[in-house]
Amino acid sequence: MSAEHVIALLGRRDKPTDAVEEYCRHLGAALREHSFIVEIRCVPWSEHGWSAALNALRLQTESWRGIWVLIQYTSLAWSARGFPVRFLRVLRTLGEAGARVAVVFHDAAPFGGTRLLDRFRRAVQLRAMRNGIACSECAVLTVPASRLSWLQEPPANICFVPVGANLPQPLLEQDHDVLHEPPTIAVYSITGGAPGDRETAEIISAVRHAASKIGRLRLLVFGRHADTREKALQTGLQGSNVDVRVDGVIDGDALVERFAASDVLLFLRGTVSSRRGSAIAGIACGLPVIGLRGPETDSPITDAGVMLLDDTPNRQELTSQFGAALVKVLSDDAFRRDLAAKSRAAQEKFFSWPAIARRYAEMLQKNRQD
Repeated sequence: MSAEHVIALLGRRDKPTDAVEEYCRHLGAALREHSFIVEIRCVPWSEHGWSAALNALRLQTESWRGIWVLIQYTSLAWSARGFPVRFLRVLRTLGEAGARVAVVFHDAAPFGGTRLLDRFRRAVQLRAMRNGIACSECAVLTVPASRLSWLQEPPANICFVPVGANLPQPLLEQDHDVLHEPPTIAVYSITGGAPGDRETAEIISAVRHAASKIGRLRLLVFGRHADTREKALQTGLQGSNVDVRVDGVIDGDALVERFAASDVLLFLRGTVSSRRGSAIAGIACGLPVIGLRGPETDSPITDAGVMLLDDTPNRQELTSQFGAALVKVLSDDAFRRDLAAKSRAAQEKFFSWPAIARRYAEMLQKNRQD
């Protein structure tokens, strides 16, 4: 059986690393086992302007008739400020060329906010997303359709596929049955701006609480924006019997090493869901994960070793709950091992790249037959 060519089409690349491009590379490697060859292409509108980028896309699509194009959607990939109106022109260009289009929604929900500008931006994003589904042969959601309020009646061309961890493959199984000395908490990435200030304060409070109950701890903070928070973390945890190590963006092998050296992942970047690659990275490495339950939280995330807390406006109460959760995981060996086993099982069944590739292959082959 000859291999089938597939295009993964990206918009503006993110910096310093692009999680969507890494996703496409891992997916492409896994899809080779199913006789699909994935080639990554970009619409470089941010470098050359929309007019030149669309003209270049039209030239490329002359040879794409009948070829699957997996167009990767995030609002900021197709607009500098989250107004992806030109995304529909990209879809139209692909349709006119006779390409077979599947939209992959990495942003499964529109942006929040209560300002007039936020509401207008949300309306633009919803229009782009709904039209994206209507104009494609199939669409991939990274959270279950039942969890998305903007999809009242999910159409038949929807396929749910959780994201995987952008870590070196094959990912060797890690053993987290034996607690490190000292017990070690991992935090993978912190949000930028004001939300990151709140996250940093919550990390400090939760870890200080855990150290007051357990004794000496180690905190490993790494990934995006982590290095900009080093001074606040070191200052906030001074005198708390916590050893702190902070790294910024590090490569995949170093990421795996940090997870291997940890006993639990504390995830405070929003709620835990099947589109949160930074939470799934902990699951992929067999770690217990502590985080918040939210509107998108559903199976298969809930099948993994996650300890989920309910959000509350009382931030002091919430950080106390996070601290208590850390104490529970780090002091109850049987509980921690059970969570670790659930994470390993969920990784193999749902979040590994072979599992993700199988779902893509089934979707593409089914629609090819249709």
